[in-house]
Amino acid sequence: MSHEAYNFEWKSVQSCLEDILTVEPSERAKGIQDSRLAFITCAKLFIRYIQILRDIERCYDQIVHPQKRILLRKLLDSLIGRILELKEEMVKLDLSEYHYFDDILSEFKLTPTEIQVPIPKYFVVDAQNTIRDRHAFINSVRSQLGTTQVKEEEPMSVEEAVLIIQRHERARQGRLRAKYMREIRMQEEAEMDPESRMKDVLNPQDAAKVIQKHWRGYLARQYTKSTRQDEFICVVSNITKMARKIESQRRVAQSMNQNEYEQALVKVKEKIRLTEGTDMQERMEEQIRQWFLECRDTNDVFPDYPSVEEGGSQWLFKPKPPELLAQEEEERIAAERRRKEKELKDSGKKIQLEKKKEPEGWFMSPSTFIQDLTDGCKEYNENWRNRDESANTFQRHEEEIIKNDKRAQLELEIRANVDDLMRQELRNLKISIDSQRQKRINKRKVKKPKAKRKKGGLKDLTKDRTLESVYEELVIEDIIKKPQNIHLDQYYGEYSYLGTTLKGSMIEPQPSLSDVKQLVTLYGILPLGSPDVHARASLTRSILLAGPSGTGKKTLVHAICTETGANLFDLTAENIMGKYTGKEATRLLLNMVFKAARLLQPSVIMVDQCEKMFGKRIPKIDKTDPKRLRRELPRAVRTIKQGDRILLVGCTHAPFDAKVKPFCKLYDRIILLPRPDYASRYLIWKVVIVKNGGVLTDALDISSLAKVSDGYTMGMMDRACKEVLTERRLALLDKVPLVASELIAPLSRMDPVFLEEEEAYKKWYRKTPLGKKKMRVIEEAGVAQKKAIKPKPK
Repeated sequence: MSHEAYNFEWKSVQSCLEDILTVEPSERAKGIQDSRLAFITCAKLFIRYIQILRDIERCYDQIVHPQKRILLRKLLDSLIGRILELKEEMVKLDLSEYHYFDDILSEFKLTPTEIQVPIPKYFVVDAQNTIRDRHAFINSVRSQLGTTQVKEEEPMSVEEAVLIIQRHERARQGRLRAKYMREIRMQEEAEMDPESRMKDVLNPQDAAKVIQKHWRGYLARQYTKSTRQDEFICVVSNITKMARKIESQRRVAQSMNQNEYEQALVKVKEKIRLTEGTDMQERMEEQIRQWFLECRDTNDVFPDYPSVEEGGSQWLFKPKPPELLAQEEEERIAAERRRKEKELKDSGKKIQLEKKKEPEGWFMSPSTFIQDLTDGCKEYNENWRNRDESANTFQRHEEEIIKNDKRAQLELEIRANVDDLMRQELRNLKISIDSQRQKRINKRKVKKPKAKRKKGGLKDLTKDRTLESVYEELVIEDIIKKPQNIHLDQYYGEYSYLGTTLKGSMIEPQPSLSDVKQLVTLYGILPLGSPDVHARASLTRSILLAGPSGTGKKTLVHAICTETGANLFDLTAENIMGKYTGKEATRLLLNMVFKAARLLQPSVIMVDQCEKMFGKRIPKIDKTDPKRLRRELPRAVRTIKQGDRILLVGCTHAPFDAKVKPFCKLYDRIILLPRPDYASRYLIWKVVIVKNGGVLTDALDISSLAKVSDGYTMGMMDRACKEVLTERRLALLDKVPLVASELIAPLSRMDPVFLEEEEAYKKWYRKTPLGKKKMRVIEEAGVAQKKAIKPKPK
């Protein structure tokens, strides 16, 4: 796409954004009685904002104009923040982390792909040099130690060893039998009568015709195959390569234009300082001196100069913003009311203040990001909507906009210097003219505010150490790990198309793996990737990923690190076993981890098998001491504040083995990973077969395979493919296509997720804070329904 195409796309997106911003106030003012209707209202706004976010993210990634990108970045972060606010509202209304929009998608005529929350590419692109240096440092430290990140596989069990021996023995016997039968057949052919053998031999002309026929068929098949590849496969591949090449070229242009823009900022500011700085200073001094004289003529005394905290002289000649005026008016009205109440109380009269009835129904909570979006639309209309850029072919910076910004910035700097000079001048005037009168005026004593006691936090135990030494020690101790290069798109799962239908039938639908991806994006990736969003949106310190083995919990942790460029700290009990033992050493470990995580944001702290930290019973054979962090880790997590892009991610396959209250108290968000449904299994089978070198043919019945593998997780399917698709089997795929029965055999040796285990997860989830709220609401609704059905006594 060209510069003009992206500018046109941005213009159309801005129109959609302005439309939704005009709807927002009216939706916020409604008092909606029906909770379902309130949820639909939020969901529609949520979906519309996601569509706008997808377009804005694409424009920000490819537009090369540096000043446009600044505005696009503000809009992008504000849209992410608004989407997170709406998600919070939907959770409060639906009392569930999982939501189903199939009816709304049908109304808007959208596909599930169009409402997937995008992950901005700038999370990684802007920090790619830092990520590359970090990985190189980890690799160099590990190479010096002679260790690698990958652990050795555990030795196989006796049963697995016996199966391998049996398999190879049967293969050996089969080869011997085939060889023996081949020798017998050759011997029989050798003993045949020469005349009878000559009967089967063709004459040269017939033989030539047969060879020609097969050769022409072979050439025709090869030509058809190559033509098909040229028309479909090669064309698509070439277009994809070309598109990626153009995208990389545009990013290079972005970098070049950004460098020119930064140089222009310095040059334009110095130019304005030389040409307009003196006039600005003289004009300000004249205005302030005139103010001195006016106050002297009016009050017969020189005024007090505004302090730096009050903004100096800038508020003397500029009107206050509407927000500040409204706030002052509210404070004045509240103070007047308190004064009248006090007077009535002192006079002994009974006061009966009319309490305003709270408005009934649901009202949307006030937003932190709506004003930023409104300001962004206003800035776009002023600077870019009608700007003629026909001469700006390479989309370089606009110097006029720089002048306006730098002139305001330079004015603030000059005003600060002028304030210092005029304070001294006012002091001299008071001494020389009002010295006698000033003696009779009692100087106001400014009370120094009492120093507030700092809340208790983690004491820094490594004050005398540099960040490099702390980071290197954590790498050596294998606490900091290099995350695997896994993107969230590699976590495969299909959308649930019957969620709303099932809920309408009073059946709680099972969430899909696509819903899990959405939650990880909203709670994990977006706040970690954007400093502005993390500093202003609702704070999520920790996430718990709970689900059966093989559902992809660690895959999601690595995906969070990959998509945000985050550091990965592993505090799994098995990983820290024998390291930093003792209370003081454990505190030192957490101090080092959180210090490095805070200084090298974003950071992810992973705890696998985290249920053992709050386990009801720990087996005596477990030597990892999983409870050593149960007190110190929650205390350290509480120190994470808005702006600290640190996320604790716990992984567990047995959450019901932990004490519910302390376990759920540590984690702000609980994401339950279900076993794959039919649609997800169908997709996963196709992906893992191709990933392991297999070929999808008509002989392979994926539909039946997905049906039979109900209860098996993504990890089990991948393991089955690896067992079947060996090098020898891959070599035979052209002659013997893969069939579903081959993949069912290894699955039969694995234990699926049984219904009893699935019910145990659901029962545990009902004990979580959000689950308890939902159960309470369901019980209240049941009681109300019974009362409504109960017949009235005659």
